[in-house]
Amino acid sequence: MEKKIHQGRNITRFRQLLGLKQDALAAALGYDWTQIKVSRLEAKEEIDEALLKEVAAALKVPVEAITNFDEEAAVNVIANTIYNHDHGAVINFQPTFNPVDKIVEILERTIKEKDKEIAKLRKLLEKKKK
Repeated sequence: MEKKIHQGRNITRFRQLLGLKQDALAAALGYDWTQIKVSRLEAKEEIDEALLKEVAAALKVPVEAITNFDEEAAVNVIANTIYNHDHGAVINFQPTFNPVDKIVEILERTIKEKDKEIAKLRKLLEKKKK
């Protein structure tokens, strides 16, 4: 049995991911749209293809993203990726360099640059004194 994807709920998720309120989506859809109309649209399980294209264009996402996104499947993929010890999906919090060494390196480089600037300024002062 194939699971039905709730297209209205997917519109809500993409809208929220983009940081849009229902009013903003209504404004993007045109003058005849209101926040209430967007709310009703987001409650619908299935949406007309033409309207779906319009909403996808307003959200700047492909129509397929709205029609095919299944949150449960996405969560399963993420959970299986992390718990099967796939270290490529996990952030490494231990750098391969010593941060203190990097700071010292940057400070030494900065000091050398400042020393060069001071030497140039001293030469200019000596020329002006002569």
